Amino acid sequence: MTSHDARPSGCTPFEEELVNVLKSYADSADTPAFDAPGIVRRTRRRRTVGIGAVAAALVVAGASTALASMSDGEGVRGTVASSGVSQSGKDTVVVVGKRGDSFTIDFAGLDLVLAKQLLAKARLELGTVGRADLKGCKPGSVIAADPHTPALVPIGGTVNLTLCSR
Repeated sequence: MTSHDARPSGCTPFEEELVNVLKSYADSADTPAFDAPGIVRRTRRRRTVGIGAVAAALVVAGASTALASMSDGEGVRGTVASSGVSQSGKDTVVVVGKRGDSFTIDFAGLDLVLAKQLLAKARLELGTVGRADLKGCKPGSVIAADPHTPALVPIGGTVNLTLCSR
C-alpha cells in the first residue's frame, strides 16, 4: 500500500489525521454553563419595565390631551358631557377677563369638584354654592352661575354656583 491509496476506513491519511484532531478538540472543550432561570428572569424584568414605560407614556399623553381639551389656547373651557338635562346656555357660561382679552367657561353639568378646579385654573374664587330643584338634571351638577354671560368677571373675581338638588 502506498501513502496515496485508500485505507480500510475509506479516508486518506490526511483525512484520518484531521478527523482525529477534531475529535480530540471536541472532547477537550468544557460544556458551556447557561443560567437559564436567570436569563428568563432578566427577560421578564425587561419586558415588564418596557410595558410599564409604555403604559406611563400613554397615561401622560392621555392626561395632557385631557388638559389640552379643557383649554382653547386663550383660557379655560369647561365642557363635559353629563347625563340629564343639558343646561348649556347663558346661565352657566362665565366670561372671564376684560374686553378684548377674555375667555369663557361653561359650567353646565359639571360637578362641584371639577367646577372648583376650573375656577382655580382661571384664577377665580368660588363664592356661594346654592342648590335648586330642577327636573331632569343630574344631582350635584351645576345648573347656574352668577355672574353669567354677558357680564365680565375680572381675574380674581368671585363666581357663585347653583347645583341641582334632585
